[in-house]
Amino acid sequence: MPRSFRAAVLGGLAAALTLSACTAEPLERVADPGTTAVPSATAEETSPSAGLQGYYEQQIAWEKCGDFECSEVTVPLSYDEPDGESITLAVKRLVSKDPAARVGSLLVNPGGPGSPGVELVDAAPTMFSENLRAAYDVVGFDPRGVGSSTPVDCVSDAELDRLRSVEYDTETQDGLAAYAADAKLIADGCAQNTGELIGHVDTESAARDMDILRAVLGEDKLDYLGYSYGTFLGATYADLFPGNVGRLVLDGAMDPSLSSHETTLAQAVGFEKSLRAYVADCQGGPDCPLTGSVDDGVKQVQTLLEVAGDTPLPTSSDRDLTASLAFSGIITPLYDSASWFVLTAALDQAINSNDGSQLLFLADLMAGREPDGTYPNNSTEANWAVNCLDFPSTGDPALWQQEAAELEKAAPTFGPLMGYGDMLCEQWPAKGDAERGPLTAEGSAPIMVIGTTGDPATPYEWSVSLADQLENGFLVTFEGEGHTAYGRSNDCIVRAVDDFLVEGVVPQDGLTC
Repeated sequence: MPRSFRAAVLGGLAAALTLSACTAEPLERVADPGTTAVPSATAEETSPSAGLQGYYEQQIAWEKCGDFECSEVTVPLSYDEPDGESITLAVKRLVSKDPAARVGSLLVNPGGPGSPGVELVDAAPTMFSENLRAAYDVVGFDPRGVGSSTPVDCVSDAELDRLRSVEYDTETQDGLAAYAADAKLIADGCAQNTGELIGHVDTESAARDMDILRAVLGEDKLDYLGYSYGTFLGATYADLFPGNVGRLVLDGAMDPSLSSHETTLAQAVGFEKSLRAYVADCQGGPDCPLTGSVDDGVKQVQTLLEVAGDTPLPTSSDRDLTASLAFSGIITPLYDSASWFVLTAALDQAINSNDGSQLLFLADLMAGREPDGTYPNNSTEANWAVNCLDFPSTGDPALWQQEAAELEKAAPTFGPLMGYGDMLCEQWPAKGDAERGPLTAEGSAPIMVIGTTGDPATPYEWSVSLADQLENGFLVTFEGEGHTAYGRSNDCIVRAVDDFLVEGVVPQDGLTC
């Protein structure tokens, strides 16, 4: 999730399975490899406060919605004032069809922040293994502020179109002033259209919601599968409620100890590395529009972005492809190596035919924009809102300029479009007080962290770091390209995750797939 409101929202998932071989050593669920059993939490650690008892004891009423079941759960707007206003969370589940094999409920989150969790349940029949779907009712929820839950709302669809495509020359005072004016427009719109909720969509509040969901689903422990930003949400939950941790899988981990700039810098470098891997792969096949060496191919992509910045490319629609939209269109297929062929076709069209239609389609796919100009969910706006509370603005324009120069130097292709994210959060109507730091979840059950070595959005080093931070975290490595692993990698990862979630088997230390 680059934090500039010009950049694309990260956390998209694609399902593509390939087969490989690996081994796992069965161990007891309660024991991390080489350690003793984790002590249970005390009753005081797991019991809700008196003001929250009614939320924990509510009865969920499921209704059929196609092949799934849907409902709503009520949570407090503010956990500091549990007797105050409440909001609702949209919940959806795919029920296990094998009562004899059923283990319980598995809460899932696709990332973002801002991605609707109910949509991940829609993908579960093809993305999750048959074994996992037999063992669990797969339950997704739209976090507070997101989608069909009580939502954040900031700008109109037409205004969002403009903001996604606009260019700012941040090296000039006029460009910075235009950027600041649009940041204020967003912030003012969020305050006016969202109200008090705008200050309560932080990750800690969403993690507390998950404990209410655990109780409402009738589970003593939370079993959870979170991707991308969902790993930060899951790790935050584990740190808040270590005694309620069941079997947690955090796939494509964020590093909670990093600052806003450190996060953006690592992502910029990650996408730059992924682009180079893509170019090498493209040039090894037929009909690649990127000629010469890998360096030459990368330079041709940079030239395309420069051309789109100076003279936006026409498309088959009434919208042109600007540099910001081209940026989003290029990074979208980098999430999954199985989609690289789509990027090849889009670049060929843009470079050789001066037609940005396919890149525009990919940019809109990332943002959730429909061909008629509507945005069925509010993922971009929710992303702004959560990030500005989780990463409160720091520094000043002079520091942001210095950081932008560092981004451009470290990632010449993508860095120039990923700077100045703090400018939006500087204008934000609600000031977050979150502090970045390690999450340890002391006393929890074992927690699986999965890192993909070629992950552009959540670099592999972040998974290594989170597994080290968590007192009972352990790392599983997928050697491959793309964002996250379970549901798009290989049979080794499927076995490791399924064995852990279904049977409680902790794989051998340092498992690499």
